[in-house]
Amino acid sequence: MAEELDVPETKVLAIASHVAYGYVGNTMASFIMQSLGCEVTAINTVQYSNHSGYRQVKGRKTTAEEILQLYEGLKQSYLTDFDVLLSGYTPSAEAVEAVGKIGRELRFKSTTKPGSFFWVLDPVMGDDGRLYIPEDEVPAYKSLLREADLILPNQFEAELLSGTKITDVQSLATAIRVLHTIYRIPHIIITSIRLHPLTGRTLPSTTDTPELGPGEQETMTCIGSSATSSFHPRLFRIDIPAIPVFFSGTGDMFAALTVARLRAEAASAHVDNNSGWTSPDDVASTDLPLAKAVEKVLASMQAVLVKTYEAMQEELKGLENAVQGLGKGEEDREAVEKRRRLLRTKAAEVRVVRNVGLLKKAPEEWSEKFRAKEVELENGTPTENGRKPDELGVTKLGGDGEGAIHIETA
Repeated sequence: MAEELDVPETKVLAIASHVAYGYVGNTMASFIMQSLGCEVTAINTVQYSNHSGYRQVKGRKTTAEEILQLYEGLKQSYLTDFDVLLSGYTPSAEAVEAVGKIGRELRFKSTTKPGSFFWVLDPVMGDDGRLYIPEDEVPAYKSLLREADLILPNQFEAELLSGTKITDVQSLATAIRVLHTIYRIPHIIITSIRLHPLTGRTLPSTTDTPELGPGEQETMTCIGSSATSSFHPRLFRIDIPAIPVFFSGTGDMFAALTVARLRAEAASAHVDNNSGWTSPDDVASTDLPLAKAVEKVLASMQAVLVKTYEAMQEELKGLENAVQGLGKGEEDREAVEKRRRLLRTKAAEVRVVRNVGLLKKAPEEWSEKFRAKEVELENGTPTENGRKPDELGVTKLGGDGEGAIHIETA
């Protein structure tokens, strides 16, 4: 196994959610980046007791004014010499605009020194065809895309941002090409895509496990790309064995690990002095710093999540004992079921602190499994439904040529 690379000294401004209990948002991201040697300053966009997977929370959202006030406080004491901005969940369009103002100011400060500032934007908007933010945040996020160096949308978010319906790897590649071309984004990773093992078609994350053949295991797929100088995609994919549990905070975990690992790989490849940490056009997709970083990210994540799953199974063995004696009536039965659900959710909290060593260096057994592969496309060109993209790389959807997709708002 190749030797792990040290992360250069890196000062990160992390703008995302915060929970008092558990590991999501900045609670997850700050710990991970600090564990890998980054200095982290956190501005929290919400202050909640716990994550929403418990279906009940206490706390409040941070206003756009408060976000800017906190940043102004840092600025007045000359504390804004950040190398990286990592922005995640933001609860309102006004707050997204506030984050954009901060990002643009940090970008402007770095214009005389290419590569000295890098913005990782996780456009947290929704999943499975549903928004869980106000609808006016979507155009607010789109307005930030040209400023970002790396974006981390899931499948649904990539559809919203690109206007491309993703049904398979081919149409996913089209969405990435649109984002590269229209918004001039250097790096893109689309996370956690479920593909049918036989048809290759995308599956919603809430569907049951598809029927598999002997010895087959359901997988998730991560597809990334670093653009060439002409913003042509260089696509790679990594397939990950799926764990049959929903873990909250894995997107934040992925983003934080990516910040540190990409910083190290960009420095190793001597591209960290290039704007957007871009690689020469002759670098193959699987040799890109982004691909090498994601290999390490997924190996560490899988190792931690397997440990979490094992600990969860042990914890759930005592579940029934924990709910005994809560009563026999109808209301009591509802209370028992609620208590059971809350205990299951608690048991699924990611064991990130206990397994911090796996963040720093994944076991060889996992590192060897996660190797980037080049994405093979029909005729080497992203298409959708048999149609070629136009000169901008855009493939229109539907017969009216508007490229619209249906979204269901929460």
